[in-house]
Amino acid sequence: MLHKTLVDVFTAFKKLKVLVIGDVMLDSYIYGDVDRISPEAPVPVLNVKSRNQRLGGAANVALNIQSLGAIPILCSVIGEDSSGNELLDLMTSSGLLIEGIISSTHRQTTRKNRVISGGHHLLRIDEEEDIPLNEEDLKLLKISVLGVIKDCDAIIMEDYDKGCLDPMLIAEIIDEAQRLKIPVAVDPKKRNFLHFKGASLFKPNLKELNEGLKVQINPSQQRAIHEAIVLLDKQLGCENYLITLSEYGVFASKGKEFVGHSAHLRSIADVSGAGDTVISIATLGLALDLPLAFWSELANLGGGIVCEYAGVIPIESEQLFQEAAAHPLFESFFKP
Repeated sequence: MLHKTLVDVFTAFKKLKVLVIGDVMLDSYIYGDVDRISPEAPVPVLNVKSRNQRLGGAANVALNIQSLGAIPILCSVIGEDSSGNELLDLMTSSGLLIEGIISSTHRQTTRKNRVISGGHHLLRIDEEEDIPLNEEDLKLLKISVLGVIKDCDAIIMEDYDKGCLDPMLIAEIIDEAQRLKIPVAVDPKKRNFLHFKGASLFKPNLKELNEGLKVQINPSQQRAIHEAIVLLDKQLGCENYLITLSEYGVFASKGKEFVGHSAHLRSIADVSGAGDTVISIATLGLALDLPLAFWSELANLGGGIVCEYAGVIPIESEQLFQEAAAHPLFESFFKP
């Protein structure tokens, strides 16, 4: 491995620039107390105590990249509406560039409203549309992406099936990235699942893998996961695969190399956004050409860490470093 210490790896993260393309959203939280049932219907009455908004979807991936020390460039399309304005304000206050964000009169900004009381998630109210971009918005997004792609060290396509990515744009991005020798990592959803042919990294979770291949895999059986990746590779031909398996950890492959990592024992508060952290860490690992076992376990470690916190949050680089420094696997990579 080129890097001699774990410090070298985390220092090298700070030299990377990552293009993040995909569906952004506003995660809105409403907190309150419930002490009675409504007389109008058998539903709880929430007395609102506080509210906050956070960046979600591809915007949370950008935050994770930033938190790890690298520079994110985010390209997406949002609505020209109040939620879109809040999202842009949050990006600005978080230090993220907004030049790659296109505001469209033809779109509605995705907003997910979560109602929480006593640590319990009572309800989620989604405001969104998932139709594909129209020709005008798709052209503007393509221009935005192709204008910055050559300056990046890695690309993440973050697909939440909200319409920002379509097969033609996906193919053009991958073709251009291959020409420029820039690794492309993909976090897929159902609609475009089999359209990311030739990507450097394909990272579905177990549910997405089952839906995409129309199978039912037992996550406790690594042989079954291995066979699913072989089947998937016949259709996609990606260089690396990373399957996140929740409490069963992760399973990664590159060619004939396969590795599984168990989940670390955690006090789980919220799994929201864990996949965003995983794809961010894995992509930086690819950009630095780190070994498969190294970047997949680092991503596994980071995904577990953010699950200990309520709500969608990015990984804290220092906490990830400290846990990795205490992990025997990482120590073994730096032994002379």
